[in-house]
Amino acid sequence: MTTTRKPTPTDLREACLTEALAVIAETGIEQLSLREVARRLGVSHQAPYKHFPSRDHILAEVVARCFDGFAAFLETADRSGAPPEALGALGLAYFAYARAHPLEYRLMFNTPLPDGAKHPAMMQRARYAFELLERSIARMTLQPLAPVSVPLDALFVWSTIHGLASILQSDTLEKLGLSPAERDGAIARCMARIGLALAPENSISAYHSPP
Repeated sequence: MTTTRKPTPTDLREACLTEALAVIAETGIEQLSLREVARRLGVSHQAPYKHFPSRDHILAEVVARCFDGFAAFLETADRSGAPPEALGALGLAYFAYARAHPLEYRLMFNTPLPDGAKHPAMMQRARYAFELLERSIARMTLQPLAPVSVPLDALFVWSTIHGLASILQSDTLEKLGLSPAERDGAIARCMARIGLALAPENSISAYHSPP
């Protein structure tokens, strides 16, 4: 019979974060508490408070790390090509992340988050992912853009991709009787239409479907 090794003081913080994500995955975000994390780790209920003053603090760090992983995933996209292709690659990376990491994706975008004003590190890491999109959009046109245009266009792109990615995570397509090929076609068409909307003169007619 094996026994679970209690985390030492030096790795308790990491263990708490790992267990917090496990609680969310298994029972939902509503069941997350520092007491439950402590119970599952087999430590005193006060032990997690040495690293996290409240439930929101541990949740904010979990979410911040999700954004770190999300941004790292986006950064793997090949953005060395022409602006339309670079933005298309970034969009396909977004869809791929949502498919590969559904829990983290829902946690970042489909659940109430801790107050950003009280947890600036979480917001800073979320903002970095958004800036990756802004930089790609800024390259989409040869004409200088108004200062407000890039963030608004980035929000347009993000909301469009997010909407389809969220639908793809649900069973909506199965209920509609759409095939995997039609799903991939929807992704390619989404990115092509975004390119046309942002810069018709630079856009290509279609993006390749994801693998």
